[in-house]
Amino acid sequence: MMVSALQPCAFDAVLLSLRVAAVTLVLFVVSGIGLGYLLTRPFALRGLLDALVSLPLVFPPIAIGFFLLMLLGRHGPLGAPLYAHLGWELVFSFEALVLAAFIAGLPLVVKPVQSAIESSAREMIEASYTLGKGKLETLLRVVIPAIRTSLAAGLTLAVGRAFGEVGITLMLGGNLIGETETLSLAIYNRVIEGDSTCATWLSLLLGGISLSLFFLLRRLGRL
Repeated sequence: MMVSALQPCAFDAVLLSLRVAAVTLVLFVVSGIGLGYLLTRPFALRGLLDALVSLPLVFPPIAIGFFLLMLLGRHGPLGAPLYAHLGWELVFSFEALVLAAFIAGLPLVVKPVQSAIESSAREMIEASYTLGKGKLETLLRVVIPAIRTSLAAGLTLAVGRAFGEVGITLMLGGNLIGETETLSLAIYNRVIEGDSTCATWLSLLLGGISLSLFFLLRRLGRL
């Protein structure tokens, strides 16, 4: 029934959000483990990297989106070379939606992984190196098993954040209906249009996704 109700209003937005979530989930796994581990090691500018990763937790999303738009737009410091040499415009594209969701959810993966490694896995990592194990083997056989619960919890939170992201997505994606309109933006658009029925169905769907992720997180917490 819900699918038939969504079909005439914003079914494409739902599918787009699912595609974005699927891509960002893969990125979260790789970057969550990599950055979480990196931030437990001493190196130059570690504090700066930690601050950049944590920025979406404390800085307004709409402001982050604006600065990224200025940076990656067609005339921006990074966007201009990409457009001039490759003819590729990042903003107002699917890739922009992925980037927005990735930035918004990244700290929710990295910080739990970093904390788990610092509290329980660091000694095991050092022991593995002492026994002559390589970095890849240590990662696969020591680090990931030791942090799997924290990693799963972080991924759950990050994917939920990606589904609900509005500010960065609005700036980078442009809110183009039928092209870069995600589930959260579709709710906003339908309210502006006065289509309360569609907005209600979409809100129920997003709420259902959020509750499902919440119960999954509680289940993971018991592992």
